[in-house]
Amino acid sequence: MEHDTNQSSPVILVTGARGQIGTELVAALRNVYGRKQVIATDLHDAASISESNRPYHQLNVLDKNELENLVITYGVTQIYHLAATLSAKGEEAPLKAWHLNMQSLLNILEVAKDHKLDKVFWPSSIAVFGPSTARKISPQDALLDPQTVYGISKEAGEQWCAYYREHYGLDVRSIRYPGLISYSAPAGGGTTDYAVAIFHEALQNGSYNCYLNPDTALPMMYMDDAVRATLELMDAPAEVLKERGAYNIGALSFTPAELAIELQKHLPGFTISNDADKRQAIANSWPAGVDDNAATRDWNWTPKYDLAAMTTDMLLHLAPVYKNTNTATVS
Repeated sequence: MEHDTNQSSPVILVTGARGQIGTELVAALRNVYGRKQVIATDLHDAASISESNRPYHQLNVLDKNELENLVITYGVTQIYHLAATLSAKGEEAPLKAWHLNMQSLLNILEVAKDHKLDKVFWPSSIAVFGPSTARKISPQDALLDPQTVYGISKEAGEQWCAYYREHYGLDVRSIRYPGLISYSAPAGGGTTDYAVAIFHEALQNGSYNCYLNPDTALPMMYMDDAVRATLELMDAPAEVLKERGAYNIGALSFTPAELAIELQKHLPGFTISNDADKRQAIANSWPAGVDDNAATRDWNWTPKYDLAAMTTDMLLHLAPVYKNTNTATVS
């Protein structure tokens, strides 16, 4: 079996490794711990995965036996459980989304408990918030009243993680991710996905029709910051982590109109239109920003990317992809 048996370095299994977060998190973990220490898993056929992206195993996270086999075979000491159905996609098939999101988490927690894993990371989301949350800035201890099946599953997941921590001593750590912006992988069906799609459309077509109203402010974060936050949380000593549930982390808060203005500084001919659809109601139930003082207090969280820096870096990486189809020159 191709893995390092030196237990001074963790052996990490990542579910949902081919998704928006997983793509970059796996690369970051391998950069820190070595490629052979990080086992990537997803639904994709292993035959399509290059040697440089291995170890990789095709895994349905609902298959507890196969999950357990991988943990035993590789001597896994940590799991990062990223597989999930996201907010907008989840509303198309609510019961299916609930089953995937909840049963997969319970499988992870049970296997981690039974095999005495060192740590588990599980992402929560701003989708746990709802109409009762302060619209401008959500506090860490906000009342959670999610309006989507994704958000309901994340609220329940926070409670299950706390339960396993308190009753079984399992070290489970979690972040309430805001909308995530990345150039490396397509977004996965979330309400905040416009903030990724807008870059591709701007470069390819010079225009974008947004499914949210122009003044809809939402919490966002550049993927580099999200990955760094995840690694920093997982590296923090257990005794400094005071939150029972998931940590709020903040970085950016902007509207589609504000992002369009920033894009126009680089692509002067870019235009945006707005045609709100059912995702607008989901966005309306979320806060415009979050209070992340607890994360700052407990593990020194601070973001690095503001709106201008994020926009510049996204265009730097994406512009070459569209160099033959650009309708405008990036300045």
